[in-house]
Amino acid sequence: MNSVLVILLSTILLLCLKTYVDLRTALRAVNYHPGFKSFVSCFGVFGFAFKEPRRGLIGGSLRFWHRKHLDFDEAGVDVIHHVSFFPRVPTCLILADPAVIKEVTSHRALFPKPLYHELRLWGGNIIASEGDEWKRHRKVGAPAFSEPNNRPVWNETVKIMVDLFDNVWGSQDTIIVDHVVDALTLPVALFVISVAGFGKNASWQSDLLPPSGHKLSFKDAIHVVSVDMFIQVVTPTFLWKLAPTKRIADVKLGFEELEKYMLEMVEERRNAPKKEERYDLFSSLLDASDSDADGGARLTDRELLGNIFIFLLAGHETTAHSLAFTFGLLAMHQDYQEKLYQHVKSAIPDGRLPTYEEMNKLTECMAVFYETLRLFPPVVGVPKVVAENTTLVATDFTGKRRAIPVAAGSDIHISILALHYNPRYWDEPHAFKPERFHGNWPRDASLPLMAGPRACLGRRFFETEGIAILTMLVSRYKIELKDEPAFSHETYEERWDRLFTVKQGITLA
Repeated sequence: MNSVLVILLSTILLLCLKTYVDLRTALRAVNYHPGFKSFVSCFGVFGFAFKEPRRGLIGGSLRFWHRKHLDFDEAGVDVIHHVSFFPRVPTCLILADPAVIKEVTSHRALFPKPLYHELRLWGGNIIASEGDEWKRHRKVGAPAFSEPNNRPVWNETVKIMVDLFDNVWGSQDTIIVDHVVDALTLPVALFVISVAGFGKNASWQSDLLPPSGHKLSFKDAIHVVSVDMFIQVVTPTFLWKLAPTKRIADVKLGFEELEKYMLEMVEERRNAPKKEERYDLFSSLLDASDSDADGGARLTDRELLGNIFIFLLAGHETTAHSLAFTFGLLAMHQDYQEKLYQHVKSAIPDGRLPTYEEMNKLTECMAVFYETLRLFPPVVGVPKVVAENTTLVATDFTGKRRAIPVAAGSDIHISILALHYNPRYWDEPHAFKPERFHGNWPRDASLPLMAGPRACLGRRFFETEGIAILTMLVSRYKIELKDEPAFSHETYEERWDRLFTVKQGITLA
């Protein structure tokens, strides 16, 4: 018995000693650069699983939401390190310095993106790829996001909003929406990407019930996948087969149904008796899977499904939550909502439907949208890895340049949240001030959809539908918070905290 105890204590002592040595090595590798430590990492599966931070114990993926720029304020520099002990002791640098971020995003070979294997659910795709594979996926998808293709995005968005106003809300003076994402922004965004991106007809009336051969509607299937994709990633296969809980069974059904819908879309377009000349995203993907004529950029069938899934997911998830945050902010700031309404009426004075040509005149709409993305960026951080030994140079708050050695294999995390709340570039960073996006503003400090070669391919698509939806809604309805007696005595700060309690999913939600 004593021997077992000695062996156990010796093992624990050796593990503690190794952890201490690894910690000192990690700190020495970055010249003892300032930062923070936690037992469990803020990143990866464990950070996502725990989410909420516990100081000194658990990092949690939501640490960066709660702290925003505070870690950098305390360190006195916009590049800090993060050391954790579990599951390993990595060297990780976290960036909120626009100049350093620009260097990292501009040198893809030196700072590649780690492969998101959890997003290769159906096959390789433009997000979960790097190097030559990524170039091939981008070559296929890029033509669908050219400027001429944005006009149909605007037109289809306007049609979907008119359908909502005329055939769903009708003559009601007041519309009560209990959950703005589920009831409004998610279906709108899904209908837009379905029609404008994939030529799949969708309307408020047609998608209420599952079609023949399906157990879930298309909207419900993709919603289940987007909300609970993490469960599919971390759940062992044998539990999927046994489905011991209702939630796992629901997720399993959602994935099965979404795959069936995607296969039906492919089969319908391939077997259509009359081949229509289309220039949407789906056509680009399908052409690349059916032909070798595009200089070797052919997609396999699995890659075709992989990209359909990624574009469907990104094309509605980002828009749905960004618009929900936008409406919440306008409801909290009635003075700015009135300013926005007057701007829309002056840009489109006769009450007619807005046209794509008028989008650039809607500068106040764009400012509100950009300020929302600054406060609530869809992606709060972007991971990179270091391919070879290098040095990053940051300037601290006293103006002193600091050289930070970075070893090959180290992790880098671009903190979009810290960058967007950095007081060195944004006056009153926690305040809702859309006017900051008029005239000159620090573009290198605003990266809601990233920058460099890996910037979001569908950014203009996203902006076009977002501005169209915002313009249409504000021109006809006033957005207010539901009058609930239980919250009548809330302060502004308390109401903000209640309305904008976030969760970390595929995007900030």
